[in-house]
Amino acid sequence: MNITREEVLKIADISKIAVQDDEVEGLRIQLQDVLSYAERVTKLAGELPDQQSNKNINFFRKDESTPSYAKEVLSRAPEHEGDFFVVPKILDTK
Repeated sequence: MNITREEVLKIADISKIAVQDDEVEGLRIQLQDVLSYAERVTKLAGELPDQQSNKNINFFRKDESTPSYAKEVLSRAPEHEGDFFVVPKILDTK
């Protein structure tokens, strides 16, 4: 796929990005490389077996429960309230 200078300028305009004339060719090449890479990934993904039927299966480990250390971690926190850490307020919600 070949990207034209006009397409680069249109993308820049839609994105509200100021592009200098001497930057257009470099951006055109970069966009073309990105689209070429995406096309290759799409092609390779199409060659993979259908993953939808296996989307909820983890083949790498048995599904076993493991102990939780939440109470121990909370007990070491400087301050906690119930099952939650108390942290300093950083956002002003006016």
